[in-house]
Amino acid sequence: MAVAANWYTLFFTGQFGTTAARRIDWVTDTINAGLTTSAYTPNQDVHDFYDDITNEITGTGYTAKGVTLSGKSVSTDTASNDTRLIAATSSWTSASFTANKAFVFKDTGTASTSPLLIYVTFGADNTVSAGTFSLVWDATNGVGKVTPA
Repeated sequence: MAVAANWYTLFFTGQFGTTAARRIDWVTDTINAGLTTSAYTPNQDVHDFYDDITNEITGTGYTAKGVTLSGKSVSTDTASNDTRLIAATSSWTSASFTANKAFVFKDTGTASTSPLLIYVTFGADNTVSAGTFSLVWDATNGVGKVTPA
């Protein structure tokens, strides 16, 4: 499935605030994509770290914190002034589970200091049974896109 992102507001506070530990280097930091059930309600203005994620899925082929993103790069389009965070497709193989949302975060190894960046709402439950579950990040917008006004 192709997906598009919504930003956790506090990600920007971390990027531009005074706390260096909350800053993210998209290319070199460990960035993960995880999955939740429909019971998780993202709160863009309150959720800031991985420990705010509730109802992370369980099932065959899925481990807590999801998968580490690969093929990461930053792309800038000078015509539109967009900056995009790019990553390869995220996949879970030999999987049997149901997911409703995805979230992207910097994994520091500690839930209370692992900043949330982005969440994706699928619009419905998506079930895989003994197969591969893939998040195909948007070819144009990447995992996330920022457009200055």
